[in-house]
Amino acid sequence: MKQLNDLLQELGISKVRLAKYLGVSRQMVYNYLELENINKWPKEKKILLLKLLDIEDGEEDTIENIKVTTEYLLAVENRLTEGVKEATENDYLDLKGLKKEEHTLISDITFLIKEKLVESDNHEENFYALQYVYHLLQSMDNVPEIKYMLAYISKATGFTAPNVFRFNEDRQYTFEGIIHSAFTLYNSGSANKNKVIECRNRFVQEIESRNEEKLSRTQQLNTVRIQALRELGYNNITTDNAAEVFEKIAEIQSRKV
Repeated sequence: MKQLNDLLQELGISKVRLAKYLGVSRQMVYNYLELENINKWPKEKKILLLKLLDIEDGEEDTIENIKVTTEYLLAVENRLTEGVKEATENDYLDLKGLKKEEHTLISDITFLIKEKLVESDNHEENFYALQYVYHLLQSMDNVPEIKYMLAYISKATGFTAPNVFRFNEDRQYTFEGIIHSAFTLYNSGSANKNKVIECRNRFVQEIESRNEEKLSRTQQLNTVRIQALRELGYNNITTDNAAEVFEKIAEIQSRKV
C-alpha cells in the first residue's frame, strides 16, 4: 500500500478529491490506505481506483512500476476531474453510520452556516470567512497546528477548559503559549512596526515561492496540452481522442529534448 500512497502523492491527488471520486468520506479513504493491500478494498471502490490509475483488474502489482509521465498525469487528472464532477452532481448529505452526537454536530454547524449566510449586513464577509473555514478543514490533516489553533480559540472564548488537551499535549501546550504571546503583543499595539513589516514580507515571499513552484509544473503541462490540441484541431481531451492527444504531447516534448 506504500507504493499506492507514494503514487497518489506524486500525482498530486489529495485525500479530499480521492474521497469525492470514490464516493466515500475522507476518513474512509485513510482507512482504505491503511489496509494491507488493495484487494482488501470494497470491490466497487477497488474498480474505481484501478480505472482512475488505468490499471487492469488483477494487475495491482504494476502500481510500483508506473512511471508518471506528463501524458499519464494529464490522463489521470482528466479521469479524476470527470469522476469528481459526476459524483458532485449526484451528491447529497448522507449521515448514515454517524453517531447521534455527530448528527447533532453536523446539524448545529449547518444551521450556523446558513444563519451566517442569511445575515444581509455581513453576508459578503461571512461568505469569505466560511470559505476560509472550508480551506482550513481541507488542510487540517496536513497541518496539525490548525487543530491547536481551534483548541486555543475554543479555550480563549470559554467553550473549553484551559487545561483540556485533545491532541498532542506537549505540542499543543507549546503552541498555545506562543500564540497567546502573539495575541497579547497584537492586542497591546506595542509591536515594533518595522519588525512586523519585515515578518509580513517574509510571509508573502514564502507563499509566493511555494505557489510559483506549484504553478510551474502545471503551466508546463497545460502549455503542452493546449499545443497538442491546437495542432490536432481539437478543443478538449475526450475518450475518443485521448490516445492521439497523448501521443502528440509526447511528440511535442521530444522536440524540446
